[in-house]
This record gives sequence, C-alpha cells and structure tokens, in this order.
Amino acid sequence: MTKFFEGIEKIKFEGAESTNPLAFKAYDAEKVILGKTMAEHLRFAACYWHNFCWEGTDPFGHATYDRAWLKSHDPIEVAKMKADAAFEFFTKLSVPYYCFHDTDVAPEGANLKEYINNFAQMVDVLEQKQSETGMKLLWGTANAFSNPRYMSGAASNPNPEVFAYAATQVFNAMGATKRLGGENYVLWGGREGYETLLNTDLRQEREQLGRFMQMVVEHKHKIGFGGTILIEPKPQEPTKHQYDYDTATVYGFLKQFGLENEIKVNIEANHATLSGHSFQHEVATATSLGLFGSIDANRGDAQLGWDTDQFPNSVEENALVMYEILKAGGFTTGGFNFDTKLRRQSIDSADLFHGHIGGMDTMALSLEKAAKMIENDVLAENVADRYKGWSCDLGAKIIRGDFSLESLADHAVEADINPKPVSGQQEHLENVVNQIIFK
Repeated sequence: MTKFFEGIEKIKFEGAESTNPLAFKAYDAEKVILGKTMAEHLRFAACYWHNFCWEGTDPFGHATYDRAWLKSHDPIEVAKMKADAAFEFFTKLSVPYYCFHDTDVAPEGANLKEYINNFAQMVDVLEQKQSETGMKLLWGTANAFSNPRYMSGAASNPNPEVFAYAATQVFNAMGATKRLGGENYVLWGGREGYETLLNTDLRQEREQLGRFMQMVVEHKHKIGFGGTILIEPKPQEPTKHQYDYDTATVYGFLKQFGLENEIKVNIEANHATLSGHSFQHEVATATSLGLFGSIDANRGDAQLGWDTDQFPNSVEENALVMYEILKAGGFTTGGFNFDTKLRRQSIDSADLFHGHIGGMDTMALSLEKAAKMIENDVLAENVADRYKGWSCDLGAKIIRGDFSLESLADHAVEADINPKPVSGQQEHLENVVNQIIFK
C-alpha cells in the first residue's frame, strides 16, 4: 500500500502541557467519565468527502490542494488510492469510525450499470480495509445531489425517472452500508427543495419525498438492516428552501407520513445556525421529540451566511451541546462525525491532522465540562423547581385532561388564583455555566 502521510506517526494523547502539534492535549480515549470512556461517549468519525475528494476549489478559484491520491487517469485506480489514503489517515488519527457517500468511494460511471459495478468493486476494497485496520462505518449515504440530473431534486424531482435513479443509488448504498456493518444510514436531501414557487407544486413534491422515505424504511426492514435511518436537516443552500429545514420541520414531515418512530435526525452544527437556531437548540429539540440520532460536528462563520464547515473550536458552545446529549443518555448508534474541511490556504497534508486534532480536543474538553454540569446539576434542579407546579394537583389535572376550558376558567375564578411573577434567573444560570466552563 502506498504511504501518503510519511513522517506522521499515530496520534497519541500527551496532555495539556504538550507542545507537540501532532498530539492530543485533551482527548484521552481511555479516560473514564460518568462510567464510560471518552471514546465510548464521543464515537468520533472522519468523513471521506471533504478529506479525500475535495481539491480546494470554490466558485471563484481552482484547486489549491496537491493530493497524490488523485493523480491517475484511471477512475478505479483513483478510487483505490483514495481508499489507501483514507484508511492510513483514519488509522493514524485514531478515530474508530468513518463516513462516506457512494460516489466518494467509487466512480459514478456513465450509467447505472457502471455505477453498480464500480461501487460493488470498491465495497470489496472497503470491507478488506476495515478488516485490516479495525475501522468501523458510522454511516453510509448516497450522493443524490451533485450530478446535473439532480439539479431539480432527487425524490422531489418533477421527472419520475430521476426519482427511480436516486432510488437505485439508495438501494445500493443501503446494501453496502449493511454489508460493511454501518450503524446508521443517512438521507441528506441536498436538493430536496425549491428555487421558486413559480414552477413548484409543493404538495406533489412533499408526497414524492414522503413516499421515498417510506420506501427506504420498508427496505430497511426487508433486508434486516439493524442501524438507524437518519435525516440531516438543512434550511437552504444549495436550494432557496429545503423541505428538511430544521429538526422541528423534519418531525412534522415524519408525522405526516407515519415515520416518526422510524427515522431520527443527524444534526449538523453549521446547518443549525443557518436555520436561525443554536446548535444546542437543535439537539435539545431532537431529544425532546425522541428524534436524536447523530451529529455532524463543525461550525460556521458568524460573518458568512453559508455552510463553511469549519472545525469546531468553541468549548463554550459545545459543552452545552454535550450537556443535552448526556442528559438524554448519550449516543446509541450515532456519534460525532467531522463533516469539516480545511481552508483553501491549508494545503499541507499535515493540516488534515491539525484540523481533526483540534476538533477532537474541543469535543473532549466539552465532554468534561458537561460531565461536571451533570455531576452537580444546578441547571436541572432549577428547571425542576421552575416547573414543579405541573406535578402538583392543578397542573397534573390540566395535563390529564380533567379540565375543559370552561371548567378550568370556573376553577380559576372560584379559587381566586392570583399568580405572581417568578424570576427566571437567566444571568445567575449563565454565571453557573461559566464557572464550570472557564475553571
């Protein structure tokens, strides 16, 4: 196997005092926190697409990366070299999982038969590499958004032949994910939305998308895939408006088509902020609705209104996200996938390691801070006290449905209720959180 990262050894934990840029300062995989190791809590994954397929292009500039694994005129040879580079990187980075799209790992080909043959050949390669390295697949997915055939959507496309083409990709990608032991299968509706209502039938497109999701779930049960089906919400970009806008929107969609107990969400930090929410809000919404599945860990730029996919670097933000995850019992089949890309100026192969090391250390520190919040959970105590009335006689009767609107109004008058405002103590609680985070 060709070595693409010569001179870089397996990344190890060296502690906060280390000055080695190629070492973990906070992520100690075997450190036990709240009864589980950091590795078990965080379930880190690295992605195939940004790291091994992207060449540093943007709408205004050519490729800036000189990737040795992309230097061949034979598409299958390129795919095999990408696999060599990817598994060398994953192993040296010490992540237990990886994620891919079908067309990341295999040439798309000129037609469906070529696609199926190429993908099958590369699934053999991935299976062998997983066996050799011990790497596991967090999730697989199909790229039903990049090819021009998907410019008007995949499942929501006006042309049913495009729907059928996308279904064929998903059929093959789900089969590959099952074969490779994937713990989840993701559906990202990259172009499932609209650009203008002047040429769009919203009802028709939602019906198509709902039927597609039902078919995916039906197939999951048919083939005995034991993993979780995930939808990844995103508000817009590349389309003006996408049908999976945010977690709450996804929940409403799933309820409409009877899928709320079959599909969960893969939440991306940068998508959360693009939808006008905080990352913490999206995770809390998902856990409250029973939809929490997995995370794409990254961040956006507050001064830029698009998906910049930068590595997470804020312990303050992510400690609160980890707090929500820990409160909900942690991941089951999900984990933290770094759907992140280097800046176009970061052209050295070692920069791939620097970005991921920083992201992993950030999430490890966030885990430790969140664990401290859980161990002395002033926030939960405050919340319980704030809502305690709903466990008492009046609140319990309202929730049980013992009152009609009229009888409740009669009760309020008869009891002469006169509730007084109670402080929400927001500033106090913010101070409590800061004392933990910045200690």
